[in-house]
Amino acid sequence: MKKRGNAMKKIISRISYSFGAFGNDVFYATLSTYFIVFVTMHLFKSGNSKMIFMITNLIAIIRISEVLIDPFIGNAIDRTVTRWGKFKPWVVLGGVISSIALLLLFTDLGGLNKTNPLMYFILFGIIYLIMDIFYSFKDTGFWSMIPALSLNSSEREKIATFARIGSTIGANIVGVVIMPIVLFFSTSKINPNGDKRGWFWFAFIVAVIGILSALAVGFGTHEVNSKLRETKEKTTLTQVFKILTKNDQLMWLSVAYWFYGLGVNTLNALQLYYFSYILGNPKGYTILYGINTVVGLISVGLFPSLTKKFNRKRLFYLCLTVMLTGIIVFSLASGSLVVSLIGAELFFIPQSLAFLVVLMIISDAVEYGQLKTGHRDEALTLSVRPLVDKLGGAMSNWFVSLVAVMAGMTTGATAQSITSHGRMIFKLCMFGFPALMLIIAGIIFAKKVLLTEEKHAEIVDKLEQIFSKEHADANIKENIQFDLYSPLNGELIDLKDVSDQTFASLAMGKGFAVRPYSGKIYAPISGVIRTIAPTRHSIAIENEDGVIVLIHIGIGTVQLKGTGFISYVEDGARVKKGEQILEFWDPVLTKNGIDDTVMVTVVNAKRFNRIDYLVNYGKNVSKLQLVAVLGREINEK
Repeated sequence: MKKRGNAMKKIISRISYSFGAFGNDVFYATLSTYFIVFVTMHLFKSGNSKMIFMITNLIAIIRISEVLIDPFIGNAIDRTVTRWGKFKPWVVLGGVISSIALLLLFTDLGGLNKTNPLMYFILFGIIYLIMDIFYSFKDTGFWSMIPALSLNSSEREKIATFARIGSTIGANIVGVVIMPIVLFFSTSKINPNGDKRGWFWFAFIVAVIGILSALAVGFGTHEVNSKLRETKEKTTLTQVFKILTKNDQLMWLSVAYWFYGLGVNTLNALQLYYFSYILGNPKGYTILYGINTVVGLISVGLFPSLTKKFNRKRLFYLCLTVMLTGIIVFSLASGSLVVSLIGAELFFIPQSLAFLVVLMIISDAVEYGQLKTGHRDEALTLSVRPLVDKLGGAMSNWFVSLVAVMAGMTTGATAQSITSHGRMIFKLCMFGFPALMLIIAGIIFAKKVLLTEEKHAEIVDKLEQIFSKEHADANIKENIQFDLYSPLNGELIDLKDVSDQTFASLAMGKGFAVRPYSGKIYAPISGVIRTIAPTRHSIAIENEDGVIVLIHIGIGTVQLKGTGFISYVEDGARVKKGEQILEFWDPVLTKNGIDDTVMVTVVNAKRFNRIDYLVNYGKNVSKLQLVAVLGREINEK
């Protein structure tokens, strides 16, 4: 009954978090893409370009300035202690306040935009700032809470998968429903882009979804209490830029990603203008995003198999090639809805794949930076992507508003009123500018981003060797005897006979190897987790006497990037002897032609002058069976 209850809690948590991701991306898509459309098309009188420029410049300034505020938001969340956890209060509070503020922004504030433009400008700035800050609290808290929802890596991956599905649907469904909803609620049905009333009710629906999804996360998820997150260092903007200067791979990837994002965000944001004013068919936009919703889910699912076939860098080049092809087809559509949709889809399909490539390389840059600087800056490294996203989003939003004004696509405009000059400017900005940005991104990526999967595998192995070398002389209590138990079931093998020369040479410490009969790994000692590989293929535990035991699964397993591996513990966690700490699925190793031998060593074995083996090599050993005894610490002179 208890297991069934826990299983139901997990399902509710996954669904709630997925709905939270759905609402989060519905909100973000509305804010980042469609709010600018509302401002340029409906908020001001026809020809009032001055107010449009003032408002869009104000938005750009606030969004860029937000970069300075984000570290304080992260630190405030880290310091939060409540009975509901540290993340959920901010998700709920931020979700409710930002949703109400967004709804107000989709109004003319009681007609102030016409009767008192200056007062409207001031109030708009205040409301937008409040909305932006509280949305940042919600967004940061929401995506940071995955580690707090479970200590089990497998469950985390399931939660993240559910969230990816929810966010993909949320980001694309807005494009499907926006024009039907706007037109349904609009007073006048003549304008194909609706009126202010229709846009208000669309924003109302978005606000309701934002509030309900935030409440779903608040009531449907449960944060796991862990002391591991209580000692986080404060993050500052200065630290982020210091990391960039020290980690050249992260820096160049960020620059390439900024150019990439600027091009992609610009073309995506201009699509509604294209279908409304160039093609003269706003319904085509609804069709496009209906296709995008399905295609987006499929492309995300293809990512693992595509990376195996092409590797990440080649996949990124393939993505850019397809996207540039899409831009060419899109630009030559000549009023054809079918050709426009084909071009738009060719541009859209690789976007989620390219994003995942960037995300994976940024994750790998954590270990690259650790090897280069001797310090692991995981949180700071991963915070770079949202920072680049926000800077790129602010710039693309500003550019889109500029294009709309220059092309004459403002209040009162129709497809027939756009001049040939306006069309030329629009197409140059919609197709030429993004293409240039993608080409620049590709060049930087090819010339400067050198962190491949193979390079990362070498780095992880080096870090493990460095750890063993640094702790080989670690002090232990004098005159102790240490019992070394097997962490799994299998056949005992002499460590000197394994095919990994680093272990065979005893450079990683003395011990034994096991050819596994089971993929379950148990703690052979009680102690603290000193390190666990990001790919979950190795783990080190230190007991209260200072003895460090390293368990390394397979030879060359780092190349699997964690596929087939589950960790039940985190760095710094305390474990008891016999507690399950890792699990691996042996068929994954066999399928990839990887030796599944598990090496078990005492990292600081040189502190002992005797090791006696109690089981002969070639014999079977059971989990937690005593295999060897190490005796007497070497007295230092």
